[in-house]
Amino acid sequence: MRHKLVRIVTLSSAVPALVLATVSPALASAETAPVTASSADPYSGCPTTGQTGTVFPDAEVEPQVAVNPHTAGNVIGAWQQDRWSNGGSRGLVAGFSTDGGKTWGQSQLPFSGCVTGINPVLDPFTGAPYDRASDPWVSIGPDGTAYAVGLLATESTISGGGNNDTGVAAATSTDGGQTWGNARLIKADQGTSPVFEATQFFNDKESVTADPTTAGTAYVVWDRLKAPSHTPDAALRAHAFRGPTWFSKTTDGGETWTGTRAIFDPGQNSQTIGNVIVVNPATGVLYDFFEQFSTTGSPHFTPRGVSVGFVSSSDGGATWSGATTIAAQQFVTDTDPNTGAPLRTGEGLPSVAIDPSTGQLYVVWSDNRFTGTVNQIVLTTSTDGGKTWTAPAVISTVTGAPAFTPTVAVNSAGVVGVTYYDLRNLPPGDTTTLPTDYWFTASFDRGATFGDETHVAGSFDLMTAPNAGGFFLGDYEGLGVSGSAFLPCFVQAQPASATGPTDVFANSVTP
Repeated sequence: MRHKLVRIVTLSSAVPALVLATVSPALASAETAPVTASSADPYSGCPTTGQTGTVFPDAEVEPQVAVNPHTAGNVIGAWQQDRWSNGGSRGLVAGFSTDGGKTWGQSQLPFSGCVTGINPVLDPFTGAPYDRASDPWVSIGPDGTAYAVGLLATESTISGGGNNDTGVAAATSTDGGQTWGNARLIKADQGTSPVFEATQFFNDKESVTADPTTAGTAYVVWDRLKAPSHTPDAALRAHAFRGPTWFSKTTDGGETWTGTRAIFDPGQNSQTIGNVIVVNPATGVLYDFFEQFSTTGSPHFTPRGVSVGFVSSSDGGATWSGATTIAAQQFVTDTDPNTGAPLRTGEGLPSVAIDPSTGQLYVVWSDNRFTGTVNQIVLTTSTDGGKTWTAPAVISTVTGAPAFTPTVAVNSAGVVGVTYYDLRNLPPGDTTTLPTDYWFTASFDRGATFGDETHVAGSFDLMTAPNAGGFFLGDYEGLGVSGSAFLPCFVQAQPASATGPTDVFANSVTP
């Protein structure tokens, strides 16, 4: 789910810094054709009684991926299975590979009542499993322990309570993603409103990062929205909200999660979203990156700014710095250029990476500061631990069409890779299809220039994807690294004749 109390369309201004240069990339093809990572829908028989919205059976969206540093060839992914139009999915699924992503198996994550053969996490306020799960994330520690997290929610019109209960949960695997245990509820809040995703407390957009040097240690971050009580009197007096960043940590391989608390509060009528931690293995410093936005609150909710920033910790998350703003953001809601139909692309959400050898930090997001009309992919980087940053610069191919949902990673040679979708192959005036392609671009000079463009997949028709506030592939996609190879894990929409509207695919690109 991506829960913003206020939708911000555009903002201007940028933080001046160094200027990056881009080069015209040479077009290449991926070294192999994409392989399908998702398989048969394990939740096809799960009942939907009492839930509102439209479920899209056999629709897989929003994958994440991690490469096992302990076991050669092991890759683990996670994604939403059977997406709902109004938030979440029937449950989360894990994919696993033992041959570097050439072939895939599948297992169930214990995060919703749709799972079979394993005990799911229970809602402490009802004693029953949650209805839905969303926002999958996976990370693998140096001992091979895999950590998966999900956002859990209940959406039901059936009496008896539970509607709008939300939680953040984790599970672990020690066999490469084939089975999952240590199902733990890290944080839970009780719903206070019959309207789905409109409640006093709402947990959202969590991620997990395994410590790259300390076995058994991992970190989870998310945003926890706090709105008024949603009683009629309170709603008449104020529409205010806060969206601090929350944090939790395990040091025993996921048996227990401790230190669960807010670590950064942006203030009244402000929120963070898209929190992701990266760790510098040389210094142990944790960097939590996020998008932050603010409004004036009721009655007009006038935007006061959108930016990307971070907080850091040098003591394993015990204490945290104040926030550093990296850059102001400017973006528009992505749409079909020919029909105006909305696309759900996670505009503004940052993707982050760190070079483990040098500690250099990279952040990418979609931004329209250079066009005023359509989003492009921009990158900024820091070589001094986040003290200074280059000015955001365009790294996607300039086509005049929207580019969206970027993901960044760094390989063993320090090459920076970025994947993204764009609509460059959409014919003018075509209102019946929406050809969409997936691309990879690389920098061999630590982000100064980008080229070596690779066509990873497409074109496919985005119009056949689930509609969840717009045609939806995910607010984010996955990009793993295995030595010098990059491993994109992404969603393609399928033809109307297929068994489901979307599938998760994997590929390998060596620039």
